[in-house]
Amino acid sequence: MTFDTGNTGFMLVATSLVMLMTPGLAFFYGGLVGRKNVLTIMIQSFVSMGVTTVLWFAFGYSLCFSGGQGAVIGDLKYMFLSGVNLTTAFAGANSIPIWVFMAYQMMFAQITPALITGAFSNRVRFQSYLIFLVLWLVFVYFPFAHMIWGGGLLAKWGVLDFAGGIVVHTIAGFSALASVFFVGKRRVHDKGPHSIPLVALGTGLLWFGWYGFNAGSELRVDAITALAFINTDVAASFAAITWLIVAWSFEKKPKFVGLLTGSIAGLAAVTPAAGYVSTASAATIGIMASIVCYFAIYMKNKLQWDDALDVWGVHGVGGFLGVIALGISADLTMNPSGSNGLSLGNSVFFFKETFAVIIAAFYSFIFTYAMLWIINKVTPVKVSIQEEEIGLDEIEHGEHAYL
Repeated sequence: MTFDTGNTGFMLVATSLVMLMTPGLAFFYGGLVGRKNVLTIMIQSFVSMGVTTVLWFAFGYSLCFSGGQGAVIGDLKYMFLSGVNLTTAFAGANSIPIWVFMAYQMMFAQITPALITGAFSNRVRFQSYLIFLVLWLVFVYFPFAHMIWGGGLLAKWGVLDFAGGIVVHTIAGFSALASVFFVGKRRVHDKGPHSIPLVALGTGLLWFGWYGFNAGSELRVDAITALAFINTDVAASFAAITWLIVAWSFEKKPKFVGLLTGSIAGLAAVTPAAGYVSTASAATIGIMASIVCYFAIYMKNKLQWDDALDVWGVHGVGGFLGVIALGISADLTMNPSGSNGLSLGNSVFFFKETFAVIIAAFYSFIFTYAMLWIINKVTPVKVSIQEEEIGLDEIEHGEHAYL
């Protein structure tokens, strides 16, 4: 079969951009923690790249994207990429090889569990995290990727998620909240963020990679690709400035970390809607994401939930809000493959999106808490107070970020 070289080349670039997001997340999180735990939080992102690739090759891609039409999970047709050759096209976009789609989706699978790690920074043993990583991918990520993007149950219902509001941000964010409740508070005060420039570097890499994340989800180069690209930037920019203003009003100073955090909230919120809504709607999503996520974090602090790097407040709440916003703002004139939302009279689509994101949040929270409880019976999940005092870079890895 002859493939479209333009679309194939574009998707390889988009795949590379999404791959870059996981190291970007490592820098982002690494700058936010104290000096004694920098390498610990960074290796949790990098090891996800390796472990996820092994699982994806072995059976993950197959479970997500083969068989199981209208079901919760797929089958093992493509286990170890069996039956895939150089001329096999991806059925959903025949202009690109299945290899390219497989690699593109693998990058999404790599970063999603890594997002969760910011919630329990400084507190979890590396061995336990590795078990968590494998089980979470198999029982949370793979089913939702299949149900929405692999022709599964939620796709059959008509649920839309352009680039991962449910599949990435909601399930990661609410799993993060469950992990916070399970592992409890840090018992040693953390002086982070220890390096705001590192946070800025990570934000830049994430923002840059997000163009591949959202625009690449069209799987070809067309007008929708351009729409998703500009909506991504607009939402992030409006969110960053809104957060800066809101935080300046309440905290009396324009905080750089706030600006950076706001941009990530906007990016997370626009992800499910990027290719389905107008640019004006994307700007509104960015503004609302900053306001809602800012006060979600304020509430979290008041309730003393120790979500160390605000994974739930930014990704969980941002992704959840973005899915609701999609249910309201979706517009068929923007994307004929999408739907009209509540603002255009389609209440059914709005309720489908709302129901789906609530189910995703509830399942990921409950399963993650139960899974951590089981892991803790096999091997301790949380480090001791003495180990926390020394720092996990030394205790867990025998290395130091700084001399």
